[in-house]
Amino acid sequence: MDLSSVHHGINRRKRKKRVGRGIGSGRGKTSTRGSKGQYASAGANLPSKLKEGGQMMLVRRIPKRGFSHATWDKRFLVVNIGDIDQHFADGETVDHAALKSKGLAKGLADGVRILGTGDLNKKLAIKAHHFSKSALEKIQAKGGTAEVIAPPKKPVKNKMKPRKQASVT
Repeated sequence: MDLSSVHHGINRRKRKKRVGRGIGSGRGKTSTRGSKGQYASAGANLPSKLKEGGQMMLVRRIPKRGFSHATWDKRFLVVNIGDIDQHFADGETVDHAALKSKGLAKGLADGVRILGTGDLNKKLAIKAHHFSKSALEKIQAKGGTAEVIAPPKKPVKNKMKPRKQASVT
């Protein structure tokens, strides 16, 4: 076979079908959509993979049980004391930004939790949202400080104050 004749008879750059360009084009008036029906109009609600004709959709047939508290759940980055000991020098301050710069706390989160896995051999000042008991003991044993970052204050709800009773004289 000769490679020069491979593409003979094949139109490699096929033109796009342009519809609605008048009756002379052969694709005018209804523009290949037929005369009537569900698919003829532009704003038609075409069936998706979820629609099942007249049958009840699967999403509606399956019972809904339980709930998800993901909307108010908080995500914390977990860092072990042993990892902090490897990446930080004696006397340094460890906070969320420092952990992020060292690559120990990656991703979006609501705070940092320090756990007590591993050994601590340095005096460090650590600021985090939560400390485990063992982590707290190890930090204080080496003379370091563990500062708990307070969570944001809850918003004050606008509750109606009860009306004062009118005094009768």
